[in-house]
Amino acid sequence: MEFSSLKYKKIKKKYLHFLKSQEVTSEPFRNKIGQLNNFYLPLSEFIYRNYSTNKKTKIIGLTGGQGSGKSTISNIIKIILHEIFDLKTVIFSIDDFYKTRKERRIMASKISPLFLTRGVPGTHDTNFLFKCIKNLKTKKFKKFKIPKFDKSIDDRLKEKKWQNIQEKPNIVIFEGWCVGATFQKNKDLLIPTNRLEKEQDIDGIWRKTVNDELKKSYRKIFELIDKIIFLKVPNFQYVYKWRLLQEKKLKVTSKGKKTMKTEEIKNFIMFYERLTKHMLKNLPKTADVIVKIDGKHRLNSIKFN
Repeated sequence: MEFSSLKYKKIKKKYLHFLKSQEVTSEPFRNKIGQLNNFYLPLSEFIYRNYSTNKKTKIIGLTGGQGSGKSTISNIIKIILHEIFDLKTVIFSIDDFYKTRKERRIMASKISPLFLTRGVPGTHDTNFLFKCIKNLKTKKFKKFKIPKFDKSIDDRLKEKKWQNIQEKPNIVIFEGWCVGATFQKNKDLLIPTNRLEKEQDIDGIWRKTVNDELKKSYRKIFELIDKIIFLKVPNFQYVYKWRLLQEKKLKVTSKGKKTMKTEEIKNFIMFYERLTKHMLKNLPKTADVIVKIDGKHRLNSIKFN
């Protein structure tokens, strides 16, 4: 699709301004204009074409390992969809639907202590999430609020700080590390993936419960997604590396709030390892778009299935 030079200049200016606000001095964004032309514009056009088929609200699942750039990419696509295609876009993360610390504490005492740590399927309020997405897609849309989760306090913020959705959007970007994940076969749960599973999930109760959640409540939610874009990292080691970078950015923007130390991050991502590796193996076969990310954190190739 051809864009007028005026629109392109406007997009370019807003895009570069946004990237500047996201940069950490030691990790600048590379090949900015090339990334805009070769990835962000084609992704936005793909979403627009999908919307144009019937002009109904489309749920776009944007998924990929921790630190793969989901939030940054979501915001860039939102800018382009608004400026070029005049589409109203709402962005929210599956992270915002984490259960409260109190709810996870109850889950930890009833099922496994590992459920106190947010992240895996089972630690989200799936009933609330399902209702929100259904409302976004229905003709009888009602204004509502999307919760906000503050990772620095490991709990949900008070309702007055939630995202207010006053009108029905054209596009919803639903992002999250496990969005679109499928369950594993029972036999694949038997061998521990890492030290965490080997030492703290000896009987496999935690990973079996996570898997059962994927089979039921999460599957029901993910079936509401119209298209899935998968950000494929080179391997799981980069999840750790980029999660460190995420924490670095958080330290700059969190205004003194609590952030994780290196060893804490190393332990934290063990909770995500099993499912991330499962997604790296399987999602390239089923996602609608696969965007490969190289070792320097750049979008490297794009494939439309």
